[in-house]
Amino acid sequence: MRRLLSGGIALALAIGTAPALAQAAPRPGAVAESLALKPGSETAIDGTPVPYEIGTLRVPENRTRPGRRTIGVGVLRIRARVPGQAPPVFLLAGGPGVTLLDTIGDKGPAARRRLRYWLDYAAGADLVIIEQRGFTLRGEMLQLHYPALPLDQPDTIDANIAVTQRLARAAAAEHPQRDLAGYTIAECADDVDAVRRLLGYDKISLLGASFGSQWSFAVMKRHPGTVARALISATEPLDNGYDMPSHVFAVLQRIAFEAESDSALRPLLPKEGLIGAARAIRDRLAAEPVKVTVPEGTIVLGLGDFQQSLLSYAVEAARWPAFVIDLYNGKYEGWARERIAARAAADSALIGPLIDTATGIDAAREHQLRTDPALDMLGSWGFAPYIASTGSWPTADLGDAFRLPVRDETPVLFVQGDWDANTPVENLLDVVPWFPNARTLIVHRGQHAGTLQLLRDRPDLFAAAMRFLNTGALDPALPSRIELAPVHFDVPSPKQAKSSG
Repeated sequence: MRRLLSGGIALALAIGTAPALAQAAPRPGAVAESLALKPGSETAIDGTPVPYEIGTLRVPENRTRPGRRTIGVGVLRIRARVPGQAPPVFLLAGGPGVTLLDTIGDKGPAARRRLRYWLDYAAGADLVIIEQRGFTLRGEMLQLHYPALPLDQPDTIDANIAVTQRLARAAAAEHPQRDLAGYTIAECADDVDAVRRLLGYDKISLLGASFGSQWSFAVMKRHPGTVARALISATEPLDNGYDMPSHVFAVLQRIAFEAESDSALRPLLPKEGLIGAARAIRDRLAAEPVKVTVPEGTIVLGLGDFQQSLLSYAVEAARWPAFVIDLYNGKYEGWARERIAARAAADSALIGPLIDTATGIDAAREHQLRTDPALDMLGSWGFAPYIASTGSWPTADLGDAFRLPVRDETPVLFVQGDWDANTPVENLLDVVPWFPNARTLIVHRGQHAGTLQLLRDRPDLFAAAMRFLNTGALDPALPSRIELAPVHFDVPSPKQAKSSG
C-alpha cells in the first residue's frame, strides 16, 4: 500500500483479483467520489499481451446540486511499459458520444490494432482512458431518438430546427429520474480531474482530437496547473463548437484545386471547374428540387440536401470530386440512396446536444456565423438547430468566461490537417496565440483524424510527438508543415458521368 497526498486523497491499490478502490472524502453536503479498478488482460494484433485495469468512477450527476444522484463513468488504465517519472497520458475520445472501452472483449482486428496503439501510448507513461458521462459502458448510454423525415419533400433547415426544438423540450420529461443539467463539458472536465486525484497523480498529460481536444481545453480551463502538457489534433476550441461555413468551404476549395490537377479526373471536369460546378448544382436545386426513384424508394431532393451532402462527402476527400461531377451531370441515383438512409429514424447520443448547447458560443461568433459569406453554399445546418434550441435543453449555458480563451502557459503540440472539414484549420489559428508555449504542425491533405493517423506517413514525427508527451522535449528541428501522400481521387466511369467541358 502507498499513501498519496494529492488533494488529501489516500489510495489503496491492491494487486490481484480484488478491485482497487480510491475514494475522496466528500465536501459537506456532497457525495463522495470513488474509483474501483480491477485487472484484466487482452492481446494486441501482434500477439503482445496488454495488461490493464478497468473500473467505474462514481461521481455526482450534477456537482452544482450536491447530495443527489450519482452516476458511473468507465475508466481504463494501462501501466507504463517502462515505469518512470512521466505524468500519465489521459486519452480523451471524440464525439460527444464515443466510447473506447468497447475495445475490451472485442476480438476483431480493429480492436486488436487499437490495443497495439494503446501499448505505444503507454510506452513511457501510464495511459488512462475516461469515458464520457452519459455515454459509458460502465454507466448509462443515454439516447436521443430522431424521427424519420418525409421523403416527398426536400429537407429544410426549418424542419430540422422544429424537430430539434421538440426533442429538446421532451428530453427532461423522457428522463424523469435523471438530472440532465449535469451533462456538460465542464462536468466531463471535472470527471477527468476526479480520476487524476483519485489515482494520485499530481499532473497529467492530455491526448485529444476533435471533441477530445475541446474536452482538453475544458480541463485546462477548469483545472489550471494540473496539465503538464497536451497533444491536440482536429482542434476544436471551446468557443468554436459550431464551424464557420467559409472555413469549411475553404477546405472544399483546397480539395478542388488538387483534384483539378489529377490526370484521371481532368477529362471529366465540368468547364466551370469543381467549385463552379458545385455552384451550378446549388442554383439548379434552389430553383427546382428533383424527384429520384431508386430501388430503396422515391425521394425529393433539394438545396438543403445538397448543402448537407457537399460537406459530408468532403469528409472523405477522395469521394468529393466524383460526387460533384455526378450531380452536375444529373446522375442522382447514388446520392438519392444516401439521402433516403439519412432521413430514416435514428438514435443518437443525448449528450451531444446537451454538451454542445451548454458550451455554446459568444455573441460575436454567432454574428459571424449568421452573416458568413458561404451560407448560400453550405447553409446553417452546422449551427442553426442547436442555437435555436438553446435554452430548451436541460443544460444551462456555461457563459463567455468559460468558453472564451485566456492565456495558458501549458506546453501544447498542435497537429492539424488543412483538409479537415469537421474542425477546420482556422479553429487552430483562433486559439494558438493564447498558448505561448505551443508548437504547431500543419499536415497538408490531412483530414479529420487524431495525431497517429495524421502522422501515419511520418513515424519519426509520431515518435517525436510521443516523446513530447512523455518528457516535454521537442526537437527544435520539428517541421511546421508536412505533406501526406497525394490522394487517389475516385473517378466516375464514363458511363456514369459525361464531360461537359
